[in-house]
Amino acid sequence: MTTDQDAPDVAGSPAPTGAATPDPLANAGDTELWLERTGKRQYVGRSSRGAQVRIGSVGDPEAFSPGELLKIALGACSGLSADAALVHRLGDDVRVTIRVGGATHPTEDRYPALAEVMEVDLSGLDDATRDRLLTVVHRAVDQHCTVGRTLEHGATTTLTVSGER
Repeated sequence: MTTDQDAPDVAGSPAPTGAATPDPLANAGDTELWLERTGKRQYVGRSSRGAQVRIGSVGDPEAFSPGELLKIALGACSGLSADAALVHRLGDDVRVTIRVGGATHPTEDRYPALAEVMEVDLSGLDDATRDRLLTVVHRAVDQHCTVGRTLEHGATTTLTVSGER
């Protein structure tokens, strides 16, 4: 387990001795994120902006499992990354549905692959315009979807339990 003392900096390399270590809990827009336990295997995820989401086990009513949230985060990131291109070509009222999935590995308790399908009606576009839009959408997602890029490049994770040495 990585401890606070040897936690890597944001680039993945150990921070030089004496250098200021970036806050490992920093988020965009100075948003604070936390979870609170609400029952057996149940939590509520919260943000300092007032957002909340119920989290539990697969099958818990009105709650997402952590794996479901991971998949939704990936799809949402792709949608947000592609949104400007889709709106530019198809209008402010363009309907987009992004389906996400990925089965767990039977013995390793992880997702070996995740998949997304972005459903959008492109039937009103000629072939050249459709192909250009698809190129722009893929490029936008490849360049700006932080969640997808993180998964593709592999992020390190650290856990510190308060009171841990």
